[in-house]
Amino acid sequence: MKASVINLGSSTQRLAFQDMQLRRLGIDFDRIEAVTAEAASALRPAAYWQSWERPLRPAERACLLSHVAAWERIAETGRPALVLEDDAVLSRRVPALLEALETMPGIDHVTLEVRKRRKLLGRAARPVGPGIVLRRLLQDRTGAAAYVLWPSGAEKLLARAGREAALADAMICRAHDLSSWQAEPAQALQLDICARYGVAPPIETRSTIDGAGADRPTAGAAQKRRRILSQLRMGWRQISHLGRATRREVALDPADFT
Repeated sequence: MKASVINLGSSTQRLAFQDMQLRRLGIDFDRIEAVTAEAASALRPAAYWQSWERPLRPAERACLLSHVAAWERIAETGRPALVLEDDAVLSRRVPALLEALETMPGIDHVTLEVRKRRKLLGRAARPVGPGIVLRRLLQDRTGAAAYVLWPSGAEKLLARAGREAALADAMICRAHDLSSWQAEPAQALQLDICARYGVAPPIETRSTIDGAGADRPTAGAAQKRRRILSQLRMGWRQISHLGRATRREVALDPADFT
């Protein structure tokens, strides 16, 4: 299985890191040119960018459209791929996991990462790869730095992204029509979260979104209503899966990242 690395042309250090990391793991990859913050707003009508729960900053709009480009490539090729943001750090066990996932049926999406947030996970474990299991991912809150997406999942996400905007990870997390799964122990981290898991960051960097400025327009009444409805839906989803799922943090073994 190949990887698709989302990368801005100006982020040469990150691309060099991904080239080194993926070569070491024996994973072929293609680079996807990330959409710039300057270009993103003009690529969709203004009403589109107002369709989420709050106004999106230009860098957040660019991140969404960059992931859309990755989804389009997967839909076009008809093959699953590992989608990576260029600050994703991978476990040494990822190659074996990808080999096992490539032949597994009935899956749209598998996330490899964690970000110190609790997730709603099915209790049943599905073995895949050496010492790794998949658990049904019933509710996630954040993270789009490292995931495997199948063409079926790409089509579903493209349909959603064609109707409305969202943060890239929120677009994935609230797509409950996806057959979505979590790898455990987690097999990927973003650079900014490595230290919190006891993993030494391989390079120094900062988020291109977090560094894009703190100013954000105030949410309008319609966006606030969407936010409230979204929170209610998340609460109902947790209640509806009582007894079949647990809400907890996903395990991670720092030794996998040495």
